[in-house]
Amino acid sequence: MAVLLLAEVTDGALALDATAKAVTAAQALGDVTVLAAGASAAAAGEAAAKIDGVTKVLVAEDAALGHRLAEPTAALIASLAADYEHIVAPATTDAKNILPRVAALLDVMVLSDVTAVVSADTFERPIYAGNAIQTVQTSDAKKVITFRTAGFEAAGEGSAAPVESISAAENPGLSEWVEDKVAESDRPELTSAGIVVSGGRGVGSEEDFALIEKLADTLGAAVGASRAAVDSGYAANDLQVGQTGKVVAPELYIAIGISGAIQHLAGMKDSKIIVAINKDEDAPIFQVADYGLVADLFEAVPELTEKLG
Repeated sequence: MAVLLLAEVTDGALALDATAKAVTAAQALGDVTVLAAGASAAAAGEAAAKIDGVTKVLVAEDAALGHRLAEPTAALIASLAADYEHIVAPATTDAKNILPRVAALLDVMVLSDVTAVVSADTFERPIYAGNAIQTVQTSDAKKVITFRTAGFEAAGEGSAAPVESISAAENPGLSEWVEDKVAESDRPELTSAGIVVSGGRGVGSEEDFALIEKLADTLGAAVGASRAAVDSGYAANDLQVGQTGKVVAPELYIAIGISGAIQHLAGMKDSKIIVAINKDEDAPIFQVADYGLVADLFEAVPELTEKLG
């Protein structure tokens, strides 16, 4: 069977980690064709062609496909759908915006956050904040799927697949770009970082959240936050880890001042090693932590940062 995988392209560059993990998931379904679409996508297409398991790359470059507008990209994918049984993507912000529109255009359901492929028509996905796994079988002729990439290993590098340039579909003109406001950071991207240091409500204030940032910088880590910390104004929305935030699975996750509500655990419980620092010895976070430290974070974190430095 043939699979069309929408690559994650940002400012003309391929998001290699997310795309390579989605390739691993998609290989269980058949031959994988990658679509790199954007105002500039040629370099992303060349990079995608080197991912092991990719049989072909389609590159669509058009001004209408730029600025992360979902409707033109969805129209393009729908125009290509006749040749594919499965249309898939990593469960990124862009794909979650695009693939439901593709499903609507094709009049099929969308399967979101799939964590395992059982067969060509049967898939597993988490529900109830990750407390249960739902097995879904679909009879739709076209399967539209986003993969939660945290559960898949990234495909390695292989021999370059052929790359073909294609034209964009007609722009439906349902939206237009006005402006971008981009947050710049020298730290690793949260969803692909090998180490994540997260702070919660226990940090106490936006000023004290600098303790979390300093430890993260010492470790070369990404910074995360619980929803409580974000809602309290300690950290920016794009740092939120959890059911309503980002899902991460780094090699090391350090949770500081985080109680461990179900909603937060849903976003980080697949981390390889979990370290928790909390002064409440009964905090639920200790039930999932590999290493726990019952201590005042305002004493423990500066000391830890100093010793690691």
